[in-house]
Amino acid sequence: MTHCPICEEGLEITALSCPTCKTEYGGKFYFPRLARLSVRERKLAEALILHGGSLKEMAAALEISYPTLKKRLGELSASLEAKQKEDEVRIEQIFSNIEEGKIEAKEGIRLIREINGEL
Repeated sequence: MTHCPICEEGLEITALSCPTCKTEYGGKFYFPRLARLSVRERKLAEALILHGGSLKEMAAALEISYPTLKKRLGELSASLEAKQKEDEVRIEQIFSNIEEGKIEAKEGIRLIREINGEL
């Protein structure tokens, strides 16, 4: 779940926990780009992977025409590009916060790695 079931705005992750050692982490965490896609976009991306990139197979499996599939893939690409640009703006803000002494460099690097899906 990445959106509020009541107002449909994006949710924020504010806590993480390890079920094995029971360690809990609090703070602001970011969803990876792919997790921030809409349900429809995620299903399309999943179908692309599951069908090995074969658009013909995808169109048949999704029961849509090839031109419709191409249109949806273009929309998916545009959505991912927009999210990538949002992340770049976030990263620039993190760099500014480090330079201004608002956050420590170590924390900034962690946030950037999280935004880039490396954590």
